Amino acid sequence: MFDTLSDRLSGIFTKLRGKGRLTDADIDATAREIRLALLEADVALPVVKAFITSVKDRARGAEVSQALNPAQQVIKIVHEELVAILGGENRRLQFAKQPPTVIMLAGLQGSGKTTLAGKLAGWLRGQGHQPLLVAADLQRPNAVNQLQVLGGRAGVEVFAPEPGNGVGDPVQVARASIEHARRAARDIVIVDTAGRLGIDAEMMAQAAAIRDAVDPDEVIFVIDAMVGQDAVRTAEAFRDGVGITGVVLSKLDGDARGGAALSVRQVTGQPILFASTGEKLTDFDVFHPDRMASRILGMGDVLTLIEQAEQAFDADQKEKMTAKLMGGEQFTLEDFLDQLIAVRRMGPIANVLAMMPGMGQMKDQLAELDDKHFDRVTAIIRSMTPGERTNPKIINGSRRARIANGSGVTVMDVNQLLNRFTEAQKMMKQMGGMMGLPGGRRKATKSPKNKRKGTKGGGRPRVGGPAGGFPGGMPQLPPGLDPNALPGGQGLPPGFKLPKLDFNKLTKRDDQDR
Repeated sequence: MFDTLSDRLSGIFTKLRGKGRLTDADIDATAREIRLALLEADVALPVVKAFITSVKDRARGAEVSQALNPAQQVIKIVHEELVAILGGENRRLQFAKQPPTVIMLAGLQGSGKTTLAGKLAGWLRGQGHQPLLVAADLQRPNAVNQLQVLGGRAGVEVFAPEPGNGVGDPVQVARASIEHARRAARDIVIVDTAGRLGIDAEMMAQAAAIRDAVDPDEVIFVIDAMVGQDAVRTAEAFRDGVGITGVVLSKLDGDARGGAALSVRQVTGQPILFASTGEKLTDFDVFHPDRMASRILGMGDVLTLIEQAEQAFDADQKEKMTAKLMGGEQFTLEDFLDQLIAVRRMGPIANVLAMMPGMGQMKDQLAELDDKHFDRVTAIIRSMTPGERTNPKIINGSRRARIANGSGVTVMDVNQLLNRFTEAQKMMKQMGGMMGLPGGRRKATKSPKNKRKGTKGGGRPRVGGPAGGFPGGMPQLPPGLDPNALPGGQGLPPGFKLPKLDFNKLTKRDDQDR
């Protein structure tokens, strides 16, 4: 969504980096370009004015004039001001002292309220709660059925005493749901309310009546991030008519300019609680202003990447791999397959790589990445015998032909996989030889061959630092990305080199050429 804005800001900052000292004229020119970039992204004018004023005041201050690298300091200021616009720190849901906690969803029709209700219920269930979905949208056709389907997928009960499609009293349904939640021991009630295509008095009156009937702990305004400038007027209307306590941004995976996301927090004065990025129930997460600001400025989102990896790689798998590394055991194709499946659980590979710092310059290549390539790799490995997965060296020409026929690929594809696996084995050996891994360290061994060459020890240089980088099943990072540029100096240890990724073998055109 923020691609256009990110590209504009990156171009602005590139011009700054060549300057050793910034004059007032440089600051004014930079502020003017940032203002145009924000306005083109549909950010509300009052928000743009406040943002630019703050940036210019700080850029003319001592923190920039006395900085060793003024351009980097300006980028830091812009990042901090973006974080401030987006709300500063993320706020958690406010729970009632006595359950059930009541969460009321409000917004226009088509903003994604019903889908968001299912996502929120699934997320809360994963947090250990017992939510209840309430079908109080009795106006839109099939809204009740849609919520029942979403509730079934999320494993959450749906309270729907009325069929909807214009039949039933939504205020009565909402009021009855609270008593039902107490009887059924549900600690959270999520009320899905009706919307309209535009703001009208009837919709606001109904939303206010439901609010009065259930006395919600949170009134969450669901806004379509693709709406643009009209989002400001809608947000103000719901703030004044219903009284919202938080905001959820839906459809952040769209291709609109994203100004609503940068405007709604400042306009409503209420925090953005969650972000919805797709149609799946799992495409939903807590909104982090600092991480969103980093994405907009092309700095990546390493923390979210780490959190997704922790969810995808279970504890047993981590311990097993660590034990292999520390024990000096061979990294096998079975391990490679386990790692690849875990990476696929993190989502589309292009989205995963996009969270890495520096990837903003490679949007076109990332857009061409095809996840079907990894499905072919999985099919190839599963067409091997257990012995071949453990010891790939026994895979001769006839075995390669059999594996290719069994997985529906060519022998060349099998050869390419085995070559890449050999590189992955080397990576894992490097990681196993590093200090700092839990569980001890490998014993140094002496090689007679290396002794004859006049070297000491096992021939491998001793390196320190954390075991950075991706697991063996992770595709190689594109050339041009400097891992040592990660925030906080979390680069890869010295001596650890990531192999280059040949985009031509992973693109969507790969299938078309077949």
